[in-house]
Amino acid sequence: MNKTTLTLSLIFALILTALPSFAAVVPPTVIFDQGHGQRFTTGDPGELQLSKLADTLRASGATITTTTAPLSDESLKGAAGLVISGAFKPLQPEEVEAVARFVQNGGRLAVMLHIAPPLGNLLARLGIDFSNSVLHERQNVIDSDLNFRVTDLSPNPLFSGVSSFSAYGVWAIRPGTSSSAIARTSPEAWVDLNGDKVLSKGDAVGAFAVIVMGSQGKGEFTVFGDDAIFQNRFLDDNNRKLAANLGTWLTRH
Repeated sequence: MNKTTLTLSLIFALILTALPSFAAVVPPTVIFDQGHGQRFTTGDPGELQLSKLADTLRASGATITTTTAPLSDESLKGAAGLVISGAFKPLQPEEVEAVARFVQNGGRLAVMLHIAPPLGNLLARLGIDFSNSVLHERQNVIDSDLNFRVTDLSPNPLFSGVSSFSAYGVWAIRPGTSSSAIARTSPEAWVDLNGDKVLSKGDAVGAFAVIVMGSQGKGEFTVFGDDAIFQNRFLDDNNRKLAANLGTWLTRH
């Protein structure tokens, strides 16, 4: 073998050695579920839509895809993260189990509630309960007692650089044995248990969880009591930073 042939062989060997490292640099995929009656989607630039959230996650290094297919092992295959935001229709039992397997096998799940009951079966599978209606707040109010800033945040990478965020019609969520509250209202918040639309005897008053994070198997999940946090109109500096941190969390980097 002459020197030229040897040199070419060495170069070819080096290229082959480098190929796996190039192949490994593939942006992680985050799937947005859009098959359960969602009215707020990633492809619409309207002010109540989620296009800016998708852009923020892309800037965090994620590839964003959407699916209207039933959630299954096949439809979730290869994804790093799954976002279920603003569902108006419930997941079928087999979809709940597919999502649970996705998390148990190492996936990361983010759930944002618009109305909580349609996601009741999934939340129950995660060990999470929710209030009968959205919360009212008496501190840090924005323009009505349904819209307020959340300032009681636990130390967590999701809140890196975030001292507060704004919520707009948020459900109280109660963590289970495999999860914990990482964001809470003030102790003056209340839930209208009797439906009379005023704070009265018998209503629940206290600091309620509005974001819960937990784990199952090899994976993790985060449940937000509000989906408007990430809608285009409400993606202010703090909410946008929260969205960027969510992207980092979903993609594990």
